[in-house]
Amino acid sequence: MTNLEFIIRITVAFTLGASLGFERQWRQRMAGLLTNTLVSVGACLFVMLSVLIGDETSPSRIASQVVSGIGFLAGGVILSEGLNVRGLNTAATLWCAAAIGSLTGSGFMSQAFLGAIAVLVAHLILPPLGEMINQQPLENTELYLCYQCKVICNSKHETQIRALLLQSLRENGTFKLRSMYREFLEDETKGKVKIEAEIVSKSNNDQLIEQVISRLSLEPKVISASWRLTEKEFV
Repeated sequence: MTNLEFIIRITVAFTLGASLGFERQWRQRMAGLLTNTLVSVGACLFVMLSVLIGDETSPSRIASQVVSGIGFLAGGVILSEGLNVRGLNTAATLWCAAAIGSLTGSGFMSQAFLGAIAVLVAHLILPPLGEMINQQPLENTELYLCYQCKVICNSKHETQIRALLLQSLRENGTFKLRSMYREFLEDETKGKVKIEAEIVSKSNNDQLIEQVISRLSLEPKVISASWRLTEKEFV
């Protein structure tokens, strides 16, 4: 491989990676212009390394290692927020950027261009189409709701109040506890603790959650108790 070929492949990988990153940056995603460009150029460099070495290493083996390695990077942009998962499209774009860089590094310029165009078209056309599909009537779907419950009590009674809350949830049988944590309040209310629990239900159970919180609020050891609906999601 001559230096001119090396420069051309790097330039193409840079340009195509930047084109994918521009779309992500325009939509203000976590992995934007710089990340996608670096992934594409890096994949190109690794594949060209195998070409420069010669017979010792096959480019296809290097490409397979790039695919494995990009999984760790893509996993870092995927965020789980309760029932919602964010970053899957960005992670898939990084994966595609690595593939485009690998094609460029192997010398398949036209195929790399076609791949980049396909990814860009998917990002530009499919999201509006998905929104149109989402607006259609929902059939055979389940509604998941997340309730956030907040209880304030004296810290010495925390264990007992947590146990009462869990017992109330088990008695109803319609709720699933997603998380529970506590937070000590500031110095002016020293000795008090706030317990927050996230509870998931497959249907609207506002009345049942109100009964659970009302029962807790009647406990002498409870200073205050409240709840609110935080999420709705169809699956």
